[in-house]
Amino acid sequence: MHNQTAPGDDAAVVAASSFSARNNLVIGLLLVSAFTVILNETIMGVALPRLMVDLGITANEGQWLTTSFLLTMAVVIPITGFLLRRYHTRTVFTAAMGLFSAGTLICALSPGLGTLILGRVVQASGTAIMMPLLMTTVMELVPAESRGKTMGNISIVISVAPAIGPTISGIILNVLDWRWMFWLVLPIGLGALALGLSKLENVTTPRKAPLDLLSVPLSALGFGGLVYGLSVIGEGHGEGGSVPVWLPLAVGAIAVIAFAFRQLHLGPQGRALLDLRTFKVKVFSVAVVMMAFCMMSLFGMIILLPIYMQNVLGMEPLEAGLLLLPGGLLMGLMAPFVGRLFDRVGARKLVIPGSILVSTGLWSMSLLGTETEIWRVLVSHLLLSMGLALLFTPLFTSSLGSLPKELYPHGSAVIGTVQQVAGAAGIALFVSIMSLRIGSETAAGSTLVEATSSGVQAGFTTGATIALVMIAASFFVRRPPDMM
Repeated sequence: MHNQTAPGDDAAVVAASSFSARNNLVIGLLLVSAFTVILNETIMGVALPRLMVDLGITANEGQWLTTSFLLTMAVVIPITGFLLRRYHTRTVFTAAMGLFSAGTLICALSPGLGTLILGRVVQASGTAIMMPLLMTTVMELVPAESRGKTMGNISIVISVAPAIGPTISGIILNVLDWRWMFWLVLPIGLGALALGLSKLENVTTPRKAPLDLLSVPLSALGFGGLVYGLSVIGEGHGEGGSVPVWLPLAVGAIAVIAFAFRQLHLGPQGRALLDLRTFKVKVFSVAVVMMAFCMMSLFGMIILLPIYMQNVLGMEPLEAGLLLLPGGLLMGLMAPFVGRLFDRVGARKLVIPGSILVSTGLWSMSLLGTETEIWRVLVSHLLLSMGLALLFTPLFTSSLGSLPKELYPHGSAVIGTVQQVAGAAGIALFVSIMSLRIGSETAAGSTLVEATSSGVQAGFTTGATIALVMIAASFFVRRPPDMM
């Protein structure tokens, strides 16, 4: 007796196959586009010493090429919750890649630091929209039992793209002017934009969503004040220069508190710019706190390690970039494996060893000196990279998977905001601590190389101390109930 398939069943199979192919195309295009835009977060790291000479700027001024990028993302990302609910997928994607491409062109044509920072801000505005769009779309389209694998691919974007940014810039700077870092990226951005316009289909249903205009400046003032305050400490070597250190920090803290209270008030009405009811879910809260520590460690390392390799060990930009490549590749190779492992064993068995490896890597970096062998730098970076690879996928998947569906856009926006503010704060904190130590060491008669080495050690010691808190938090991470 043969099983027969009714015509209606055949049609259903074809429809399901078509639906799956559409979803895979959408996710694939968003992944490639997100990788391209996130790559530019850290592409300036290795280029900083070259830019300091070409543009006549200090390290603290140069750090704003990366910090302004991260800070702009932190300001724009909260608005993406509104955009993702209000507009079609194609519309949001077009805005993201259009802004990114425009900013890349401004950077490529930039005659000086001011215009270059402007271009980075425009670039960041597009990047800020892309990441929540990617995460929210995945949560909408991928069933719970398969999210670990897909989130593993997202982890490649979020962790590997920033990690190999210095390598890419080092290779370019070895043979070309720094502006080519943008001229070479521009065709990729425009190509992704053209492909999205021709192939991308809408996968969400827009609905009316209010935009609270007061929340936007509160967000900008709050997060901007905190990061600027940290940067001022470094610029003034502890004295804050012409701006008292406490002023931007106090203004930022007050604005963030006001922003949080307003969101809590507007949340039950469905009018919050960033719905903080997501933090009522314990799994989400713990995972987001750990992600903040991860981003502080990652971006602090990405800005400090190239300065150490070039200004202390005397390495060329290409050599410094290539030394960071194995760590970036390791994270990329591990991400899909970690995603599949998460689907089987859950979060805790991954994040505990991951956080221990991150702490070990940072403590190892805190011992780097003027006579350190290259292989020790490489091993330290590999330890940190391996730890971050074990952390990102479980934290992303657990945090978003623990939320009800209607909070996915807000959860994505919260995660993105925390990531970028933490990354910007990590850069500002690490560089500030380094600058403080360099100032005190040079005043005591140390050479610039010795002072820079001591400053880098102080920065990494600070990061390693913070990482100890991450180890404690890792024991409280859980896999969401619907994924068990």
